[in-house]
Amino acid sequence: MEHPPGAKKRKIEYMMDQAVCDEFMRVCSRKGFAPQVILEQAMKKFIQNGQI
Repeated sequence: MEHPPGAKKRKIEYMMDQAVCDEFMRVCSRKGFAPQVILEQAMKKFIQNGQI
């Protein structure tokens, strides 16, 4: 999932359960995924499917 040169980025911060966040980070690390990429893909999927 490449971004075009000069694509704008936004930092997001949310309060979430630490155990859930830590487990998510561990799973991403084991699978070799970047957590921010997984979250961005999930956001796009929710937007496209109108699930929010």
